[in-house]
Amino acid sequence: MGFSLHVDARQPERLSRRLALALSALCGALLWGFSLTGAAQQRPLLTEDVDIVETGRIRLQASADFFQHQRFGLSGLRGDLYRPVVLGVHFGLNRNVGFSVEGSLRDYLSIRERGASAIPLSVAPGASSTSGASDFTLWTKIKLRKETRRAPSFGARIGVQLPNSDQARGIGTNATNVFAMALVGKHFAGERVNVFGNLGVGILTSTVEAGAQQDVLTYGLAAIYRLTERVDLLGEVAGRYNPRVPVPGLESQAQARLGARLRAAGFQWDLAGAAGLTKFSPRSGLTFGVTYEFKGFEPVK
Repeated sequence: MGFSLHVDARQPERLSRRLALALSALCGALLWGFSLTGAAQQRPLLTEDVDIVETGRIRLQASADFFQHQRFGLSGLRGDLYRPVVLGVHFGLNRNVGFSVEGSLRDYLSIRERGASAIPLSVAPGASSTSGASDFTLWTKIKLRKETRRAPSFGARIGVQLPNSDQARGIGTNATNVFAMALVGKHFAGERVNVFGNLGVGILTSTVEAGAQQDVLTYGLAAIYRLTERVDLLGEVAGRYNPRVPVPGLESQAQARLGARLRAAGFQWDLAGAAGLTKFSPRSGLTFGVTYEFKGFEPVK
């Protein structure tokens, strides 16, 4: 797939010094002497594995995403979306329960096309770009059953997306959404292949109609193949399906991702390409990230 970054050189909303300093501070903290142990989260995949972070440990993840031809049904904008600092913090509360916080610090959109907007926008008519805060999501994951030689593992994941964005900037929806999903996973070929999937429901709040919501089906199917002790190959199909006539901003979305992970220098590095599978998904994209894990606290006994 080909990539071309379309960004106005005069664009006033470029990466701020605060974002650069925040990313530098994060990397500096990671390099201060913690050690990576065990397998990292399922980055760069969207599908969630059943496994929980080890009790008392914390996984820090930082990544950058670039998606071409992303369409936003609420604002009518279409363009190239850049998310320079996407963060994930995952806590292992006990052997069966984990807690996570995930989200992008700020999203930048290079505008290629303007369509009809369902809401008033604070984007100048001639502006070639816009940016805004992202909506962070809080997740709780519960592992209900361990994998056995014949049967898969099972779990559940519940999340709430907080309304941090400003819909008038044309990128986010500034709405509270709730998600619940069942998780299943199984290893094959002597633990070299990990296959896992998600199926659930999302309760999405309409930004257009006061008090209205729409329920969508969320899904994901992924596989990770351990090529060597340091390298994994991985792929997935994940998204959401809205069976009703969608309210603007709540359309069906889906992606296919294919990538690799490398464990080196005490970190886990990942890179994946993405291809959109619906009208309101990006046509193509890239995501690159790094994961670090350390012992963060003593569990309460």
